[in-house]
Amino acid sequence: MEDKYLQRGVSASKEDVHAAVKDLYHGLYPKAFCKIYPDYMAGDAAWCNVMSADGSGTKSILAYLYWRETGDISVWRGIAQDAIVMNLDDLLCVGATDSFLLTSVINRNKKFIPGEVIAEIISGTQEFIDAMKDAGVTIHLMGGETADLGDIVRTVTVDAAMSVRMKRSDLILTQNIRPGNVIVGLASYGKATYEKEYNSGISSNGLTSARHDVLSKYYAEKYPETYEKSIDPTIVYSGSKKLTDQLQETPLNIGKALLSPTRTYAPVIRKILSALPGQINGIVNNTGGAQTKVLHYIENLRIVKDDLLPVPPIFDLIQTESQTAWKEMYKVLNCGTRLELYLSETHAAEVIDIARSFGIDAQIVGYVESAMSNEVEVDSAHGNFIYQ
Repeated sequence: MEDKYLQRGVSASKEDVHAAVKDLYHGLYPKAFCKIYPDYMAGDAAWCNVMSADGSGTKSILAYLYWRETGDISVWRGIAQDAIVMNLDDLLCVGATDSFLLTSVINRNKKFIPGEVIAEIISGTQEFIDAMKDAGVTIHLMGGETADLGDIVRTVTVDAAMSVRMKRSDLILTQNIRPGNVIVGLASYGKATYEKEYNSGISSNGLTSARHDVLSKYYAEKYPETYEKSIDPTIVYSGSKKLTDQLQETPLNIGKALLSPTRTYAPVIRKILSALPGQINGIVNNTGGAQTKVLHYIENLRIVKDDLLPVPPIFDLIQTESQTAWKEMYKVLNCGTRLELYLSETHAAEVIDIARSFGIDAQIVGYVESAMSNEVEVDSAHGNFIYQ
């Protein structure tokens, strides 16, 4: 998968990007899950500003394909949710649960993306904000930018940035993860009480692989605007499936499964932090980097994941179609266990009960040990894998 990623113009680990920013100011707590800065707006030393910037990535191309193939324009609403949640759930990881500020950036090629698609994305943004308000999580939409960039963008990109001002005393910092903590994992799949339909668990990572490795050459021939012409044609839409094929063991077709909107855990984390103030040592959102994500935020710890939640069908499909080694799958895709909470085992049962009250499966998926250097071990039904 990693070699295919590079050939497709994608870096899974982004070493060059990390090198480019290594000398920049990384905030008050460089090992925190989000960038945390002094309270520049009000100058109060007891408060801080937290920022995140992310987007839906190449998932917007899948929305384009599905819309063009089926006429279902509503899939663009899910792309709006993806762009928001990829920021929102990172902010949850430092303990922020309310009063978020949101701005969005949409770049399109007007030749392929008409105004009604933009309207659907904007409507999807407001729809998600309204749903979160009903769940007790306030997001303020502060406007954004829509640009026509036909010379740069083939179809459309949907990105967002979010910020929140919070008390430093409320911060959850991954530097507090310690030996003896257990890890409670929350499922990325299923149907939460605040979701409209079954969620495949795909989130918004690994979609370049999912698109090209799962879908058939039919899409390259019919929609050449959806891929870069310089890519080796043998790895362009090299799978065997159509978007409308059924995904076994789920109520979704493959297109809808790949487009399942990224699940937010905001209502769940809000309730957990209210019930257990000061008891959560760390929260990690397994998006880019997947089960190895935590390696960026710890010092001299060994993270053992020996009971991850079941791998849902969408990831089995991607693995079968791409023939990617499972060690790489766990590094690129969440494989069913997306959000991790690090805490004392004393409170694990309460966290699990709260998650399940929202219809989200959860369990203790591992534990933390001291070590001479950072390491993640994934001991799964598909093999035992070590990451450093």
